[in-house]
Amino acid sequence: MSKKVQVGRVFLGGGEPVRIQSMTTAHTSDTETTIGQIEKLAAAGCEIVRVAIRDEEDARALKKIKESSSVPLVADIHFSAKLAVLAIENGADKIRINPGNIGNEDKIRLVADCVRAHKIPIRVGANTGSIEKTFLEKYGRTADALVESALCNVGILEKYGIGDIVISVKASSVPLTVEAYRKIAKKTDYPLHLGVTEAGTKESGVVKSSVGIGALLLDGIGDTIRVSLTDDPLEEVYAAKRILRACGLEKEYVEVVSCPTCGRCEWNSMQLAQEIEKMTFASKKPLKIAVMGCVVNGPGEANDCDIGIAGGKEKCVIFRHGKPTESVSADIAPGYFKKMVLNLLK
Repeated sequence: MSKKVQVGRVFLGGGEPVRIQSMTTAHTSDTETTIGQIEKLAAAGCEIVRVAIRDEEDARALKKIKESSSVPLVADIHFSAKLAVLAIENGADKIRINPGNIGNEDKIRLVADCVRAHKIPIRVGANTGSIEKTFLEKYGRTADALVESALCNVGILEKYGIGDIVISVKASSVPLTVEAYRKIAKKTDYPLHLGVTEAGTKESGVVKSSVGIGALLLDGIGDTIRVSLTDDPLEEVYAAKRILRACGLEKEYVEVVSCPTCGRCEWNSMQLAQEIEKMTFASKKPLKIAVMGCVVNGPGEANDCDIGIAGGKEKCVIFRHGKPTESVSADIAPGYFKKMVLNLLK
């Protein structure tokens, strides 16, 4: 089991649930827009939000943002120990740095002293694009290079008394990412932040993230996740929730099962399935609902569902726990079924 680390009011590791993270896209100094993005992310289920710190104006803006934020804030820092210190002093609940690009050990020690004084954690992030030359020359662009780079930088922070550390070893390659996390999980008990970096647009990024993050979570590896997408950050949160649900790590939600349809389907089950999923996505009720294309296998394949519907050309069958309870005219069945679902959600 990984070590437990506190980020604001949220705990990572130590048997805690896997936490969902995302990142704002507005300039942090634009506090109004940034606060609005954070609240939308939090409402969607994001538990920790990261913001980019590009300059002193961004760092100082953290103070105002934190006053309005309902979730912990992580300051994302590159190339500047001074900005890291300023972000911490203005209320960052955690910082994310790559010690390899912060500067020499004196600058890393400056950050470490500030982190220790404010009792906040720090994430050491190693990416394939920022591996130190020493490790690239020794290992090439490999999982070993990522792992050794991360652990070397962790060692520097430990040298200056830092013990609340979160580690990431990301690549844009799914196999490389999975290999790196599996290797580092055997070498440390610090919490691990999972993600496939630069995963791409929503369509390809969700697939790459689901394969990579999902494989690791099913191995019991990982304490917090970020699905990196070239899209609205809300889509990252939705994808992260779906990954956790698919891995069996979120129990209180509405699961919608639906068949892919085929030539036997004579009604618009596809549209109804999409509508049911949308209307139930945010619910915390542990329900299972089925929308099936036809009655050939519908009730049987979904006999563990609380409620379901299977369609025909003229009639749709409503069933509970695999047993038909009534039939409804196909033209009114979608609306009728949605009302039944809404009643279950109350």
